[in-house]
Amino acid sequence: MSERTPLLHYRLSTSVNEQSGEHHACLSGETVEQSLAFSRLKSAHHSRPKKLSTFFGVVIPTLLSMFSVVVFLRIGFVVGQCGLYQAIAMFLVAYFIISMTVLSVCAISTNGALDAGGAYYMISRALGPEFGGSLGVMFFLANVCSSALYILGLVEAIVATFGLPEDGVSPAGSLQVLPAGYWWSLLYATGILLLCLLVCLVGAEIYAKASFLIFLVVMIVLASIFISFFAMRPRTILLPAALPVHNNTGPQPPNMANFTGFKLDTLLGNLDADYAVDYTTGTMMSFATVFAVMFNGCTGIMAGSNMSGDLKNPSYSIPRGTITAVIFTFIIYNLLSLMVACSCDRILLQRDYSFLRDINVWNPLVTVGVYSSTMSAAMSNLIGASRILFALARDDLFGTVLSPAKKTSHNGNPWVSVLLSWFLVQLVLFTGKLNTIASIVTIFFLLVYAAVDLACLALEWASAPNFRPTFRYFTWHTCVLGIVGCAIMMFLINAIYASASIAFMLLLLLLIHYLSPTSSWGYISQALIFHQVRKYLLMLDVRKDHVKFWRPQLLLMVSNPRSSVGLITFINDIKKSGLYVLGHVQLGDLDTLPSNPLQCRYDSWLSLVDHLNIKAFVNLTLADSVRHGVQHLLFISGLGGMRPNTLVLGFYDDCTPKDKLTDPALTATVPTQDPEDERPPYHFPALRPSNDGMGENGKVMGPQEYVAVIADAMKMMKNVALARYFHQFDRASTISSSPGKGALYVDVWPVNLLRPDSSSYVDTCSLFLLQLACVLNMVRAWRHARLRLFLCVEEGRSLRGAEEKLGQLLKELRIKANVYTVPWDQQVALHWQRQGEAGKRRPTRQSQREEEGLGKRGLFEEKEGDNGDFVNSFPSNATRLSDEYLLAVNRLILDQACPPPAVRFLYLPHPPADTQHYTAYLRQLDLLTKDLGPTLLIHGVTPVLTTDL
Repeated sequence: MSERTPLLHYRLSTSVNEQSGEHHACLSGETVEQSLAFSRLKSAHHSRPKKLSTFFGVVIPTLLSMFSVVVFLRIGFVVGQCGLYQAIAMFLVAYFIISMTVLSVCAISTNGALDAGGAYYMISRALGPEFGGSLGVMFFLANVCSSALYILGLVEAIVATFGLPEDGVSPAGSLQVLPAGYWWSLLYATGILLLCLLVCLVGAEIYAKASFLIFLVVMIVLASIFISFFAMRPRTILLPAALPVHNNTGPQPPNMANFTGFKLDTLLGNLDADYAVDYTTGTMMSFATVFAVMFNGCTGIMAGSNMSGDLKNPSYSIPRGTITAVIFTFIIYNLLSLMVACSCDRILLQRDYSFLRDINVWNPLVTVGVYSSTMSAAMSNLIGASRILFALARDDLFGTVLSPAKKTSHNGNPWVSVLLSWFLVQLVLFTGKLNTIASIVTIFFLLVYAAVDLACLALEWASAPNFRPTFRYFTWHTCVLGIVGCAIMMFLINAIYASASIAFMLLLLLLIHYLSPTSSWGYISQALIFHQVRKYLLMLDVRKDHVKFWRPQLLLMVSNPRSSVGLITFINDIKKSGLYVLGHVQLGDLDTLPSNPLQCRYDSWLSLVDHLNIKAFVNLTLADSVRHGVQHLLFISGLGGMRPNTLVLGFYDDCTPKDKLTDPALTATVPTQDPEDERPPYHFPALRPSNDGMGENGKVMGPQEYVAVIADAMKMMKNVALARYFHQFDRASTISSSPGKGALYVDVWPVNLLRPDSSSYVDTCSLFLLQLACVLNMVRAWRHARLRLFLCVEEGRSLRGAEEKLGQLLKELRIKANVYTVPWDQQVALHWQRQGEAGKRRPTRQSQREEEGLGKRGLFEEKEGDNGDFVNSFPSNATRLSDEYLLAVNRLILDQACPPPAVRFLYLPHPPADTQHYTAYLRQLDLLTKDLGPTLLIHGVTPVLTTDL
């Protein structure tokens, strides 16, 4: 078991208090005891001896897997059907594909320590558990089917040699004594598979020793075949009986064919393709079907990788052994194809797949070679399948389904995985014919090879500093060529099988993604995302910002999430695909602390983000005051062109907070790390009765500092929103209780209610209110909500005219809302009574002139001098507003709430220039919004609306 694949997830970060000598630990995952148990388990695994060298562990298994059926039973089939030209082209294409894959395998295998599982281990550790698990299953099935294919090939050879003729009468002195037929062939295949099972149950070492003996036999047989082409004289060979072809009214095929020796006429007759009916299956052959059969001779390149868990040095052995085997088999295949095309006529190649036996200097030698190589290949794929299944089970990607496959013998052999693989191979044997499953096996292997190339490509493109393989003879071009080649050949062989295989892989991918636990292997997707995000952030130029593409980018300051769940979820709705940052200020001084106190809190905040299902970042800071902390976050939050443009604060009042994170209805679905531990995966301090400030425990700042935070944000040209009564807001109940269209309302008051002498609704702040309300209305859950826009007017002004002008404004802004005019003469009268007759200059006429001149200046054209004195343009009479006026306006707002809205948007005036009036300013906001329910007080400082295309 590799250190990269822990069965238990454990993280321990310790900080030592130098003064007290105490150790403080932040634990996430399992306990220390579990981690120690895992360490002992890992040590036991690594203590197992790994004795296989490059030659015995990689070269021999790869050579035997690649030779097997093709070299002895199908080399004539390929040349006879395709001709020499297409046969060589097929080998070039096939070896081009596998060479690209071999380069990727070499690169990945030399980039770190390999463990059991071969290609599955490489893919899973490179692409993550989803791709690794799904392709691991595909690779397991490919090895299972390939093992069955080799066994069927062996049975075919046995029946051809020892099977009774169709009449059931064996010639005198003949060895043809075995009964033939489907069920007899299945019985022979079952017996051969049992023999393979016994060898695999003993272990990898006995398999390696047996493979070496088989390798010697195969090399001797190959040498005899090459000698036979030169030593044997021309002869006539009796062809085996062919399956009857339906609706065949043509002449009967010949039953004799010739071995001509090296002749130019024979070579010329075998150069071009001549596709015919396969005499074993009765089906017509084509380039795709022949390539599918031939490619099985190239699929053994992973045989050495599958033994990675039993090699002395996998990173050294796999590249050298695999490349050696690939080069050797390529030379042998092409030499054999050339010699066969020069010495055997077409009929012999098409009608007798065992012709190499008939032309050999000693006939039984080829039979021994066929039996040995196919038996070895079958064992290689069976033991490879069992190792992949064992690796899948050990990684716990499928939960308890594969738990039994983890069991091993005292010497580390996964005997349960071997038995399960044997059972599946037995099921595949019921197909009965080699060529029937050849296409499926080839497509499975091509899919896995493409995945290995994809893994290497992803590692290369991610540009991760830790991807530095010692094997450097690859580029991303070779990876892409391998992927494209595999994909093309998959669909050329059989588009239906290829599509079904990809669909099955995607289904497994989704299953693992949603059901498997989080792994600690590292996700290549994260590296690729980082690479792309960095590139596009550099391209996001703030100098090219335009009001047409403005979107809210919000920084929400949260004191304690326990009392802010409603506000957090609401702001998530209003962000409109913009940046959303949860900010928190921890009071403290790093000079007096032994370590960073925020490090252990990030996990809790991220778990909260996952639990609430919001799309937000988390930014925590340490500061000596809340004001300085907010300044830090406003300055540094975000990156490049993605920086917060709007600050959202909770309101400063005396409302008793409610802990929403302990509400059973909210925590019932929270996943826990331990089934016995019902605590949520986040830890925040408990609420105190007065915990309404921005501090962590109680109000750690006064109203003066709170208003100063608002003023600081406006100085930094940030929009500001104050959220009040959102502890009463429950998104789920608000949305679900209003299923009918029009049952949900959002009220907008775009007038500065603290400035009754200026009732303009077209300044920057008013338009910002309209924009945010419109953004909320565009969210899927709020689309059925209706916007209600309230226009405050005084006596003597045309109610209809004001309503029509505002309606025209909304039409040009493409905002759908219902406009209501609200007379507020009585409320304004209370204000002017307080001011006295001396200062009573009611600007009704001036306001009318401003509105009438609106069309001339344009909707968004600022009045001259507005920008120059923006910061200091405070309301001069704000400090003289009476409580009676504020309460009257508050009652006016409440009177219009029929039916009551889900949320209100109100105009937030700029704080006064004199800091001594901050407390009075905050008290005025408190009286204005008293008992209004969820309310946002909003102040906008930048234009956000346009009528231009």
